Amino acid sequence: MTRFCPHYPPPVRSRLGLLTLFLRKRHSMLNGLFARSYTMKMGEVRIPGAHAYMVNEPPLVRRVMVSEWAQFPKHEMLAQALRPLLGDSIFTTNGPAWARQRALMDPAFEAARVKRVFGRMWEAAEAMRARLAALPPGQPLDAEVEMTHVAADTILRTIISQPLDSAGARQVFEAFTRYQAIAPRILMPAFFGLRWLRPWWQVRKSRQPAAEIRNLIATLIRPRFEAAQAGQPDAHDDILSALLAQQAFGFDELVDQVAMLFLAGHETSASALAWSLHLLANAPDVQARLAAEADTWLDAVATDPGAMTQLKLSRNVFREALRLFPPVGFFVRTASQTCTMRDKTVKAGASVVVAPWLIHRHRQLWARPDEFDPDRFTRDEPDDAVSAKDSVRQAYLPFGLGPRICIGAAFALQEATLVLAVVARHFQVRPVPGRVPTPVGRLTIRSGDGIWLYVAPR
Repeated sequence: MTRFCPHYPPPVRSRLGLLTLFLRKRHSMLNGLFARSYTMKMGEVRIPGAHAYMVNEPPLVRRVMVSEWAQFPKHEMLAQALRPLLGDSIFTTNGPAWARQRALMDPAFEAARVKRVFGRMWEAAEAMRARLAALPPGQPLDAEVEMTHVAADTILRTIISQPLDSAGARQVFEAFTRYQAIAPRILMPAFFGLRWLRPWWQVRKSRQPAAEIRNLIATLIRPRFEAAQAGQPDAHDDILSALLAQQAFGFDELVDQVAMLFLAGHETSASALAWSLHLLANAPDVQARLAAEADTWLDAVATDPGAMTQLKLSRNVFREALRLFPPVGFFVRTASQTCTMRDKTVKAGASVVVAPWLIHRHRQLWARPDEFDPDRFTRDEPDDAVSAKDSVRQAYLPFGLGPRICIGAAFALQEATLVLAVVARHFQVRPVPGRVPTPVGRLTIRSGDGIWLYVAPR
């Protein structure tokens, strides 16, 4: 198998000054990570006005995310950065507000069970296939744009039973890209203890792209909300229908929750799908195996969603992309009370960071951690003295862990498995020489300048 190691920002070998570190991380959270960050169990960063801990050891990770999760709520800086976009949704709230919303959202999301929405997934994948087939020969494609389109199309068909046209997809992508670029400038002062330096001009600037996206969503759901308020039955079988039936959300709160589902649901999938295609383009033997699998099983999948379980390699390619390029690279929490971790006293108010980016590439937790190897998810024997099964069980958390695990994790895996199988069956993807993507960590981990590929019919 091709031993492809995708490019990522090289670790820093020597300590950086506070100002240099601050400026680097305003551009990307991946910049300024030390080499030892990929080997340590727990790190400590002392900054004037702030105290942060990086937690990599699996038992500590489970403590923060699972067994004592309520004592480590989401950091306030996340809410500050995302509230213009997502309002007070389950992605930004804590405590009783989050518990109430999650209790309402969980049963509503039952509408996204794969057997119920598979037809919509298939329609979105087929629409993607038609767009790719219409590409002019030899014209490079930015996979991030196309994967954003198919992911947004899929999630909109599932939430509100409507497809997303090309103009709408481009509008969402460009607006979210602008928001992504601004968000770290809002986040970083709070993380570095510089709350007094909150960049009000950046906050105001972020409102425009956030408003564009929210207005699109509000326009789409208002007629159905008003019809439900008037007592008219809703004929759709989608997530919005389930939310409206509960009559528990006002319009603004409903926009918050739909915005969260739409943006979190399509952005994370789009990011990992684009990286998946980058990995396949640079591992032609894996791509050939995936095409053979798709040739064997996609016809059966079209009539029986249960056959999706046979698309094992497609699923594992996506899982490996999630490992190498986790869409959310850093989960930032706050210690609500003083506690002890290893030999350190973590005081109340300190930041505690669980970083899938680091844990998924940790030198002691994974064999060949920087290498693209989708077969690691099915390998039984120890690999370089590291058990692949133990690695996956202990050190794999692309969707988070515990009560706050991503509500759409199963949906995303099924959607991505189908999309990759459709691409592999009908097209070959190759890298564009000289266009090596560099991951940039902002709200999600995207490429700094797109993921450019040649796409040709098989």
